[in-house]
Amino acid sequence: MLHKPYGVLSQFTDEGRWRGLASLRLGLPSDMYPVGRLDADSEGLLLLTNDNRLKTRLLDPNERHVRTYHVQVEGNPNEMQLAQLSRPMALNLKGRAFQTGGCSVRRIHPTWPARVPPVRERKTVPDTWLELSLTEGKNRQVRRMTAAIQCPTLRLIRVHMGPWALGDLAPGDLRELDLGTFPA
Repeated sequence: MLHKPYGVLSQFTDEGRWRGLASLRLGLPSDMYPVGRLDADSEGLLLLTNDNRLKTRLLDPNERHVRTYHVQVEGNPNEMQLAQLSRPMALNLKGRAFQTGGCSVRRIHPTWPARVPPVRERKTVPDTWLELSLTEGKNRQVRRMTAAIQCPTLRLIRVHMGPWALGDLAPGDLRELDLGTFPA
């Protein structure tokens, strides 16, 4: 498990202005691959494995593995907006209609260290932290969901995936996982 820092792609090679995972000098075997993706502008839990069976299980939409995110949004969503997030929502993903499965959502007050570079701050617009748990992982889904309720995402950190939690792992650090915690 890696705490993927902001500004790093979920692939080993650099692309354009973005650095790849190889830039972190993790010392991993060459046959390791990321499980799922986090955009360069997202942070948090990223699993790396060379076990194709495990990778397939974790990415299989029928397995419905829960992914939990801490999301800093612009604005202060009201109860109606939070209810909108929790219900299935129609999104446009790459020109195609997609119906989310809904999610659990709640307000939180995490103590994440400041991001480098810092999240933009507007003195006249508050920001709010939410915790969203969902079982899909479509391209930029959480960002599209918060935009749909008029509260754009400012910062997104994946904190859980399946049975694994990011905990206090620092950005750029690795932790070896015990696969005994993953149900067969």
